[in-house]
Amino acid sequence: MATYEEVKDIPNHPEKYLFDVRNESELKETGVLPASINIPLTELEKALNLPEKDFAQTYGRAKPAVDAVMIFSCKAGGRAARAANLASTLGFTNAKAYAGSWTEWEAKQS
Repeated sequence: MATYEEVKDIPNHPEKYLFDVRNESELKETGVLPASINIPLTELEKALNLPEKDFAQTYGRAKPAVDAVMIFSCKAGGRAARAANLASTLGFTNAKAYAGSWTEWEAKQS
């Protein structure tokens, strides 16, 4: 599991990835996590299977290596856990969920 402190420090670690798997409409309602890449959970498997060039063109960042630290966030942690499990199934070895997700992030920002 990823912690709030780890997620807060993501902008200082360009080698790590923070994926927000909420839908775009949710981001518009609440806001976004700094340095996160939005890939809705329903699109995640397709995105992680993209060729490197296509991933970079679509998401503006190099596709994560199989051993890259990948943190997944959603609203309350459920989809983040499913996303981390999906990434692990696809062969990514350092995928983890941010259990508190947006709910914890927002509470600690105020």
